[in-house]
Amino acid sequence: MAKNYGEDLYGNESDACSFCGAKRRDGAILLSSSKGCNICSKCIAKGYQMLIENDVLHDEAASRRKEQKNTSLKFEDLLKPNEIKEFLDQYVIGQDDAKRYMSVAVYNHYKRLLHASGEASEVELDKSNILLVGPTGTGKTLMARTIAKLLNVPFTIVDATVLTEAGYVGEDVESILSRLLQVASYDVELAQRGIVFIDEIDKIASSSQNRTSDISREGVQRDLLPIVEGSSVNTKYGMVRTDHILFIAAGAFHFSKPSDMIPELQGRFPLRVELQALGKEEFLRILTEPDNALTKQYEALLGTEQIRLSFTRDGLEEVAAFAEDTNSRTENIGARRLYTIMEKILADISMMVY
Repeated sequence: MAKNYGEDLYGNESDACSFCGAKRRDGAILLSSSKGCNICSKCIAKGYQMLIENDVLHDEAASRRKEQKNTSLKFEDLLKPNEIKEFLDQYVIGQDDAKRYMSVAVYNHYKRLLHASGEASEVELDKSNILLVGPTGTGKTLMARTIAKLLNVPFTIVDATVLTEAGYVGEDVESILSRLLQVASYDVELAQRGIVFIDEIDKIASSSQNRTSDISREGVQRDLLPIVEGSSVNTKYGMVRTDHILFIAAGAFHFSKPSDMIPELQGRFPLRVELQALGKEEFLRILTEPDNALTKQYEALLGTEQIRLSFTRDGLEEVAAFAEDTNSRTENIGARRLYTIMEKILADISMMVY
C-alpha cells in the first residue's frame, strides 16, 4: 500500500514518491496524479519489471536481445564472403569491388572473434577496422547497415563532427559505446560483437590546405585511438571490451585525404575500401532492382490508400538522367538526389489522389 509522505497537495513534503519516499529535491523524477500521489521513475521501473516477470506484459526489447544472444557465432554458421556479397547485392547497387573487400573484411573480423574464443587459440589475430572512402550518396552507410542486418548484431551510427575532446562541451568519444549499448538493450556481451559506423570522419582530419583548427581535430582523433584499437572501457553497465567491436569509418574526403589523419589513426583502419561516384545507369538500377527500391516503397505507400501506382521504364530513365545532370551542375549528393526528385514527383501525385 502506498505511504502518505506528503503533508498537503502543494507542500514541499508532498514532492516525494508515495511508495519509497524519494524526494524531488534530491533528484528523483516524479510522476504525479490529480489526487496528489506521486511515483518515482525507479518505482515505475520496479513495477514494470514485476509485470514482465509475472507475464502480464511482454518485453519486446528483451525478446530481441535474447534472439540475438541465441544467434551465437559458430564457424559452421559463419557466412562466407561470397554469401555476404550476395546479400549486399540485394540492397547495394554497383560498387562490386567495395562489396567484395567489405565481405572479406567482415568475414575475417568475425572469424577472428571465433578464433579468440577458442581454447586452443595460441596465436592472437590483430583487429582490422575498415575505412570507406567515397563521395556522398554512394552507399557507404547502406553497406554497413545491411551487413549488420545480415549478421543480426547491434549497429549504431556516430557522426564524427559532434565528437569533442574529453573535458570539452559536446559528446566525447566514449559516448559511442553508450549508443551501442543502447541499441543492444544495455547488454554488454551483445554490444561487444556489434558494429559502430563512424560517419564524416574526414571532417576531423586536418585539411592539407586549412590547418586553423588542427588542435581540436587532432585531439578527437587521439581520443578515438584506444577505443577503435581495442581497450576495456568502464561504463555504468559494466566493462566493455572494444577489441571485439568492428569499427567502420567513412568519409567523402573532398577537402582532405585519408593521409591527413594522424598516422596512428590511419593505422587503426588498415583496410581501405574506395567507392565510386554513381551515374545514370546505377541510378536506374537503384530505382528498380533492390528489394527496398524507391519505386517499390512508393507503390506500397500509396497501396495503403488502395491506389495502384506504376512506373514506366522511360519515366524512370528520365528520372535517372535528371539526377545525374543535376548532380553534375550542382552539389553531387549521389543517390540521395533520387529521393529529392521522387518526393517532388510523388507530392504532386499525392495531392491529386488523396
